[in-house]
Amino acid sequence: MAKITMANPIVEMDGDEMARILWAQIKEELLLPFLELKTEYYDLGLMNRDKTGDQVTVDAGKAVKKHRVGVKCATITANDMRAEEYRLTKVWASPNATIRAILDGTVFREPILVKLIKPAVRTWVKPITIARHAYGDIYKAVEYRAPGAGKAELIFTPKNGEPVRQTVYDFEEPGVLQAVHNRDGSITSFAHACFRYALDKKQDLWFASKDTISKQYDQRFRAIFQTLFETEYRALFKAAGIGYYYTLIDDAVARAIRSEGGFVWACKNYDGDVMSDMVSAAFGSLAMMTSVLVSPDGSFEYEAAHGTITRHYYRYLNGEETSTNPLAMIFAWSGALRKRGGLDRAPALAAFADALETASLEAVESGLMTADLAGLCEGIQPKPLNTAGFIQAVRRILEEPVLKQ
Repeated sequence: MAKITMANPIVEMDGDEMARILWAQIKEELLLPFLELKTEYYDLGLMNRDKTGDQVTVDAGKAVKKHRVGVKCATITANDMRAEEYRLTKVWASPNATIRAILDGTVFREPILVKLIKPAVRTWVKPITIARHAYGDIYKAVEYRAPGAGKAELIFTPKNGEPVRQTVYDFEEPGVLQAVHNRDGSITSFAHACFRYALDKKQDLWFASKDTISKQYDQRFRAIFQTLFETEYRALFKAAGIGYYYTLIDDAVARAIRSEGGFVWACKNYDGDVMSDMVSAAFGSLAMMTSVLVSPDGSFEYEAAHGTITRHYYRYLNGEETSTNPLAMIFAWSGALRKRGGLDRAPALAAFADALETASLEAVESGLMTADLAGLCEGIQPKPLNTAGFIQAVRRILEEPVLKQ
């Protein structure tokens, strides 16, 4: 059997802990036997980020801009505890936040649906896509621990003008401060991406924030969305038979729970982080959420929405068997391969990506699955497998259509 060739590389970004183990297993069993896999490799494992002063993360983000398609493994976002555990030289920023800032993109997250698993929210019969703004907010925040009494001020100094000062708070005791920011250009790119994605999916677009409380920050998001809708997208949405709706974030949560799904929900950065986990868990499992970062210049970075699965990693290091769900990581690879095939006009590569996803879902729907899904199935007696067993089951199903082709 001749392997499928690739004209251009995918930027491959390796990660940490159990996700890194799964990454290697997926490549070994599900990709390399069928593809002449062509990647530009970057090791974003925490130790290598520390060794390179995080330059490897910056280089990876720039490479995605160059090659237009990347696929990323889950990585550790360091905190003080992790810095001590890994003996880091400093607490490095989130690699996802760094790459998102370089690409200035929007993250679209959508659950992987399996017929045997009914959503915890019984009214949900269609997937909900979370569109997460990928710049600013608390991920680029400046923080300060106020050691005692004193005045905290917000100061803005125009390039050609006098400083503008506002009192944040007169501290009478120790406390904490946090300053967040955003840019009109990034918010505008986010809004365009959301409108275009909704048109492509032919689904309603919701945008939710808390502009009744945040009368400058959140209001700016709402104003930009509304202006773009009125000037560029209203007629297109009408022709497509879909709508755009703004509501408060708390109202959106209540409405979403009562809905049937089937819409794109645009959220600010932190809101999208939280809501995507809620949606993925309600549809089945945190390991069943795809994620793609789409930049305004047409670059795409695919990854699983979950983290590095630390608990399973420590069990793995102790020689214990794990049943870790690799589906979202498989779909990250298939998404990147499909996009590479589309950009390069390589139908065989895109067809392989489709076959990989079909084989993965067929394995689950035949009752072969990891333990996290086995307890959620209805109508059959599933056979829980360990991680390697599930990946091998997918390979067996995948081999038949590939061999026939």
